Amino acid sequence: MATIQIMSVVGSAVPTRLREQGLLACWYLMRNGEQVSGPLASKACALAMADQLQSDSLMA
Repeated sequence: MATIQIMSVVGSAVPTRLREQGLLACWYLMRNGEQVSGPLASKACALAMADQLQSDSLMA
């Protein structure tokens, strides 16, 4: 079973729409080196979504 990892990006790597909202960092969820979420505005949101994805994969 693949582990969900959280990747953060900062500065110009942050999508324009988030930078326009004043965010200088965002987070993505990764599994086996592949992106499994869009940019997330907070680490707390990323952690919650990672927990949910891990729980879902344990049920499958």
